[in-house]
Amino acid sequence: MTVSTEQLLNTYLHAHGASQPEVIPGKKAFTFLSKETGLPQAWKWEEASSEVVQYTDVEDRVMFVSHSPSGAGTIIGMDEKGNEKQQLYMLTENGEKVEELINSKEHFHNFGGWSPDETKIAYSSNRRDAGYFDVFIMDLETKQEECVYQVDGNCTPVCWTKDGKGLILRIPDTNIELSFYLFDLATKQRTRIGKDQTLARYQSIQLSSDGKEGFVLTDEERDLLGIHHFRLDEPSVLNPLLLNKQWDIEEIKLSPDNSRLAFTVNEGGLSSLGIYDLKEGLHRQVAGLPKGVFSSIDWLSDHELIVDVKSAVLPGDIWKVSLTNGKVERLTFVGESKEVQDLWVEPELCKFASFDELEVPYFLYGKKEESQPVVVYVHGGPESQIRSEYNPVIQFLASQGFAVVAPNVRGSLGYGRKYVKLDDGRKRMDSVADLKALTEDLVKNHGVDADRIGIMGRSYGGFMVLAAVTHYPDIWAAGVDIVGISHFKSFLENTGPWRRKMREFEYGSLQEDVDFFEEIAPLNHTANITAPLLVFHGRNDTRVPVTEAEQLTADLENQGKQVELVIFDDEGHQTEKIENHIRMNTMIVEFMQKNL
Repeated sequence: MTVSTEQLLNTYLHAHGASQPEVIPGKKAFTFLSKETGLPQAWKWEEASSEVVQYTDVEDRVMFVSHSPSGAGTIIGMDEKGNEKQQLYMLTENGEKVEELINSKEHFHNFGGWSPDETKIAYSSNRRDAGYFDVFIMDLETKQEECVYQVDGNCTPVCWTKDGKGLILRIPDTNIELSFYLFDLATKQRTRIGKDQTLARYQSIQLSSDGKEGFVLTDEERDLLGIHHFRLDEPSVLNPLLLNKQWDIEEIKLSPDNSRLAFTVNEGGLSSLGIYDLKEGLHRQVAGLPKGVFSSIDWLSDHELIVDVKSAVLPGDIWKVSLTNGKVERLTFVGESKEVQDLWVEPELCKFASFDELEVPYFLYGKKEESQPVVVYVHGGPESQIRSEYNPVIQFLASQGFAVVAPNVRGSLGYGRKYVKLDDGRKRMDSVADLKALTEDLVKNHGVDADRIGIMGRSYGGFMVLAAVTHYPDIWAAGVDIVGISHFKSFLENTGPWRRKMREFEYGSLQEDVDFFEEIAPLNHTANITAPLLVFHGRNDTRVPVTEAEQLTADLENQGKQVELVIFDDEGHQTEKIENHIRMNTMIVEFMQKNL
């Protein structure tokens, strides 16, 4: 019996992981998100039974879950057909009853946490103006909303202060730098955490239970993110606690008894987990977890923590670490796929010297000794990072005889703030030149077939695909663009107003850089394209409008070039529905097989 590409790929695509675990306070239980039913829904694990049960069954994807401080209440976020316009809902009766809290479907809502007494919630929304996110508080009993802070920009409440009298606000300054502020609900005054007039990355803020101290990750006056301590009565003074000399510390979580900080370190796309003892001022690494990427750390108790573990051969599951006896235990097995998991491969971490001798890292999958076709997989962002995580299409291509290369070209996160800024503004095409240098390295040092190199990418990665096939057309034998940008001018004019300012810090502005946009735009260089193109987009994309794909495809069709456009009417910037995943990725694999 012959098995089709679609049937084979289907098994890879149905390997779903568990992600975003959230401990339910006081209950030795947690929820997490999984796509087992076809869309992200919330699931629940309890220590008493050690079983996983479905917690939500709503009509669209669940984007987050937040439990109240006592664990008595739960709020979820849900959008509509991938449009990212998140609305807020209260869950009761163990998740079976869903009560709508926010009904403003044309607007976005960013959840900002429960008040300590659980009577109110905070969030921000762009109701006043499409580009401005003001801060609101809702009384959960009366459902009355109050706008407590207007911001002519983007603002998100992160959490409440422990006395319930204030909020921590997050306001971006550039595409990568942001500021945290203490906001007093009575006086409506805000106070910056960290030095004024200093641009820096800040993330993963934690407050002590007495409300007097806090901890935050920042690269203030350095290249890498490290753990810093501050006092709420003097928030401008940050004292370094733990700094890694080579890598970013990327997440921290304070234990319930305030004695320890759990933290993760991003070591070139892989993670390590550590514990910092606040009394002793010492830290140690946690052993026993699988090699992979760790995120969403949370504490089950003062001595037990949970962590989401993903790897190239593990779609994602939740593990528990006991600090008492050092035991590491896998709690969920959502990511198991016994049919095909033995076929998955770990990537090799490699690097190459680019055109200017910059060292650029990449992951190499499925490399064999003989000459092979290769697919270059470019991540989005661009302030993102391809990591050693399960990707069904990469794994399937590797199983079908392709080598797959996933680079972190200049501009990627994970290698310090200097590296992430190397492609800003008019340095944009240097990152595309990295792709050319990568192919030269693959041919020279890994024996790939220079005539059989394809490229694919999503979002900004889609732009990289289009830039590569227009500016270096002789290299590529096939290209796949998923929700990509074909012209930065039209993209910035049509993207959501709430995103435009931040994107201009990265790409350049409509006021000053239109000449450069015209110079580099893939849309202006389509005559150079020799490779066949496959293009996908979501009709409801609020980040990269579908017009970016439509204008590109129309232009190529007028020239008689090989191009095919597929638009998903029920998707946005992400592709969430399993049936769309199956269709899109089956087409991608067959396209690469045909052309490479």
